Amino acid sequence: MTKKNKIVFFLMLVLGIFIFWFSVRDVSFSELIGDIKRLQWGWLLVAFLSMFFSLFFEAAVVKALLHKETMTLRWRDALRIPFIEQLFNGITPFSSGGQPAQLFAMLQSGADAGRATSVLLMKFVVYQSMIVVNFIFALTTGFHYVADKMQVLSLLFVLGFVVHLCVIVALLMVMYWYNFTKKTVKFFFKPFKKFSKTDRYEKLEVKIDEKIDNFYEESLRLKKDGRLLLKISCLTLVQLFFYYVIPYFILLGLGISGVNFWMIVTMHILIVMVISLFPIPGGSGGAEYSFSTIFSSFITNSSKLILAMILWRIITYYFGMFLGMVALVVKPQKMKKG
Repeated sequence: MTKKNKIVFFLMLVLGIFIFWFSVRDVSFSELIGDIKRLQWGWLLVAFLSMFFSLFFEAAVVKALLHKETMTLRWRDALRIPFIEQLFNGITPFSSGGQPAQLFAMLQSGADAGRATSVLLMKFVVYQSMIVVNFIFALTTGFHYVADKMQVLSLLFVLGFVVHLCVIVALLMVMYWYNFTKKTVKFFFKPFKKFSKTDRYEKLEVKIDEKIDNFYEESLRLKKDGRLLLKISCLTLVQLFFYYVIPYFILLGLGISGVNFWMIVTMHILIVMVISLFPIPGGSGGAEYSFSTIFSSFITNSSKLILAMILWRIITYYFGMFLGMVALVVKPQKMKKG
């Protein structure tokens, strides 16, 4: 990690502590301590394991894609990749640092730069597609619940869906209407020429062309191997499932039973969509607010609600970042061609 990354990591920890303090300021301390003592740690362990299994299946996606490239990646090093991704997703705006960090981790393991980039491109396409599939499920099963009670958040849900859908549409256009897409991008990109230097504009244009070309070439490979596409799509769905069920186990850990499993999963899908819209690393502030607002209908006790929110952030955000810190100090073994 660079010095800048370390500073941001420290600042995110400080911000998290401040948000937790701000959240509990009006809650009875004795009541909060009582709720902590009554926690059912077995269910919380299941919640932590769900987060770990989510990362495990993401590692399985990477391993499957690299195996297709005739490379053998050890499970320890495969797990290292999503761990590091979690760390850099958590300290960069819009999780923008996750992709370069994964590439760096793959190169450390001896993967070819071109092949590693290809793997990340295919992984990104499938992940975005499965996100949209899950969100459509959430919209059809639970959006009416949110729209009736939380109109502001419902607008953010729709905006999040539109953003992710636009990403998928753009990727599909590159895959199936390559020439048309390149011309369209150049057409909309031309106005920026008036506001930038010629050299800078030309370099940026070449960079965009290269990215489109690279993605198109890898999409051809992906389309040819339907079995691989189906495999990594299923693995990604399982990865997301383990992530989305975490709040359900947290509620059980708080002694809250009788809640609808699929409704909890649906609400978490919607929360994750909202978090992706906040530019602050980890969606800090917006994530806590969204969780507290949505789950207030399931947790009427204010002390338990705040405790649930804190546990959720520790498991889904800070746990992954600390795993990433550990992964950074673990030296990977070089991949073997097989």
